[in-house]
Amino acid sequence: MSRLNSFIRGSVQVELLSTFYSKVNHRIINKVVCRVNPPPAIKSTFLMMALLFSSSLIITVNADLSYKDSESAQKTTPDTYFPGYGYHNWQRISPEEAGMDPVLINEAIELSKRSETSIPKQAELAIQQWRTGNEDTHRSIIGPVKDHDAGVNGMIIKDGYIVAEWGDVERVDMSYSVTKSFITLVMGVAMDRGLVDSEHDPVYKHIRGQDELDDFSSEHNRKVTWDHLLRMTSEWEGEVWGKPWHAEGRRNPRDLPLQEPGTFQVYSNVTSARLALAIMQVLRQPLPKVLRENVMDPIGASTTWRWKGYDNAWIEIDGQMMQGSSSGGGWGGSMWINTPDLARVGLLTLKQGEWDGKQLISREWFEKAETPTPIRDDRGFINWNLNTGRKAVPKAPETAFFHSGSGNRIYVDRENNLVVVIRWMQTGDAFREFIGKIIDSIE
Repeated sequence: MSRLNSFIRGSVQVELLSTFYSKVNHRIINKVVCRVNPPPAIKSTFLMMALLFSSSLIITVNADLSYKDSESAQKTTPDTYFPGYGYHNWQRISPEEAGMDPVLINEAIELSKRSETSIPKQAELAIQQWRTGNEDTHRSIIGPVKDHDAGVNGMIIKDGYIVAEWGDVERVDMSYSVTKSFITLVMGVAMDRGLVDSEHDPVYKHIRGQDELDDFSSEHNRKVTWDHLLRMTSEWEGEVWGKPWHAEGRRNPRDLPLQEPGTFQVYSNVTSARLALAIMQVLRQPLPKVLRENVMDPIGASTTWRWKGYDNAWIEIDGQMMQGSSSGGGWGGSMWINTPDLARVGLLTLKQGEWDGKQLISREWFEKAETPTPIRDDRGFINWNLNTGRKAVPKAPETAFFHSGSGNRIYVDRENNLVVVIRWMQTGDAFREFIGKIIDSIE
């Protein structure tokens, strides 16, 4: 309606101007013609010039009116604020300014502080507990580890602004399986570059015989697609960095033989690590370098994050030794990162790859990441945990999702333009209540 009103006002103004200038020109012409009395040829030229002057002036006024109307529309269109580089330069607003109830925000924060995770602060002890029941060789730590001494910390981001923060958010800690979300991001870079035609292509098609590896050539593994690996339904059989495909506490191969790719899902650090290696084989670059250049630097992340690889994860690619990336912290390694940088990644996934007007990774890739897995509808691509049926977080929109990893969560809620990062808090009911209070606070 406002655009229609602007158009009408503009049209009326132009019409009035047209009438005004026609009258002015008429008077000027009469005076000149009467006083000068030029020859007929000069008189015709003069009349034509007067007409052109009048028309061009009207067109200029009309264009200026259209420009001002467009400029006004741009100013009134709401948008997400994108922070520049640096945690301390990130703009902050109060809960009231964000349209949120400060009492409920404070209740959520206090709840998180009371609900610290029971995961041991000593990383080696935590990993050994997770691997209880596995063979000793599968329990061995093959990457660097770091204890999480800081305790619960978090950030609430609304419309791109920091609304609340608590704890030592600048501390760099292991993010464990949140690392898998970064694998999805670099896979998106490979797709955008056209290095893989479709995520439904067999992996074997793109890496067969490369880099002295031949672990996708069996009849069974040739059926494994990139999508299968991204959704943890690959049933890939093999070994990567000394860990066999069944080196997971959640699967016992003696009771459960390999299934057809795409028909069974098991959470697997092994197959996720093989996916990371396959992506590196396609990109021909170390994944941390690809991530830094295409994602982390463009979104203004700090220089403190490190994607730690496994100690024995080295491979020669194009004459250079490159370290394969870890897929989580279950054997050490993982993405070591602070809370503000995780919040930036959450904001990027909320905006489906866009950052301040620039599409860093195609929007279509994020739409696929958020698409439920056919045999498990609460999972998208690895570490895209969906709220299908509002089962994970009942008070959250069904479109919300979160990236999760052993005490680390990035909650992403596009409908409320909300990102929440919480670290070293319990999952389950405590997390659901925590997010519920934040959602209830939105007025």
